[in-house]
Amino acid sequence: MVFGFGFAPNPDGSYKKIPQIGNVIIEDDVEIGSCTTVDRATLGSTIIRKGVKLDNQIQIAHNVEIGENTVIAAQTGIAGSTKIGKNGMIGGQVGISGHLTIGNNVRIQAQSGVARNIKDDEVLQGSPTFGYNDFSKSYVHFKNLPKIIAEIDELKKQILNQKNGNNG
Repeated sequence: MVFGFGFAPNPDGSYKKIPQIGNVIIEDDVEIGSCTTVDRATLGSTIIRKGVKLDNQIQIAHNVEIGENTVIAAQTGIAGSTKIGKNGMIGGQVGISGHLTIGNNVRIQAQSGVARNIKDDEVLQGSPTFGYNDFSKSYVHFKNLPKIIAEIDELKKQILNQKNGNNG
């Protein structure tokens, strides 16, 4: 059976199931790996377009549409109503928030978190995602932050000593 995940909170804090009465459309030449879940739509359709390749252990939520010839690696989760363009490449363990539009030819590196719309041809990494080149440059500095902070602290100390020496 194919189900969708939809619940509405009740005043007492419990949840009421929202029936998912839509369907799932899987077009030609699609491959879906083991333990991958494709949820039926709340209303309308969840659509996996022609030529899509889905690895193992992927979660495709209700009303998602994945464009032609997009490939998605294992342990990726795509929240409801997100639209992914064609010819995309999505690495493993990527999390994509709901109600987003991801353009054509987008590359998302592994373990990234996507929480914004993505334009065509972007290459992204990080959580939250940003441009791959910016991520790579930032990572060099990130791993050196303790050293950089120590150098800044030393420079501040030298400046204060000079100030105090010049004023005193």
